Amino acid sequence: MNKQESILKSAVKLLAEKGIHNTPMSAIAKAAGTGMGTIYNYFPNKEELINALYLYIKNQEKDIFKAFDPNLPVKTQFENYFTAFIDFFISHAAYFKIIEQLQASPIITEESRMEGSKSVTPFYELINYGQKNRIIKNIDPSELMTFAGGAVLSYLRWYFNQPEKTEKKLSNQLKLVWDAIKE
Repeated sequence: MNKQESILKSAVKLLAEKGIHNTPMSAIAKAAGTGMGTIYNYFPNKEELINALYLYIKNQEKDIFKAFDPNLPVKTQFENYFTAFIDFFISHAAYFKIIEQLQASPIITEESRMEGSKSVTPFYELINYGQKNRIIKNIDPSELMTFAGGAVLSYLRWYFNQPEKTEKKLSNQLKLVWDAIKE
């Protein structure tokens, strides 16, 4: 692992624990085992570090969609995507805590948001395909993504606050979202 990745991984842990605004660059440098000069060589300020971290997480999200079979029915692909997305954030709870903090943050630049949105391109493609084949409602795909993303966010918030985890609840959420977007 190179120094830049060490800084990002240390930032993930600290920012998830303490929050973005409560974590100084000096704490991140210390956790990464580096000096302030080194951290500023990679990230001239905290905003650039946060944007790099956002893209680091979004880049890992891309892996969610690599193993999917586009020949499966649209509903099955949707269920697989939805479930894989939730599983990703359950497996990476710190990523979820950070992304949740950054969703509406002005710290994330428009350029970072545009680059980060590429992580869900396969999901957009599925929605477009489903709409062309009259399987998914003819609503602007970005609205459908916002709706599905909101369901994921709400489910994960609920999930992380439950003492007892259950698969049944996820299948209920999945059914509700699919029923809402299907034609």
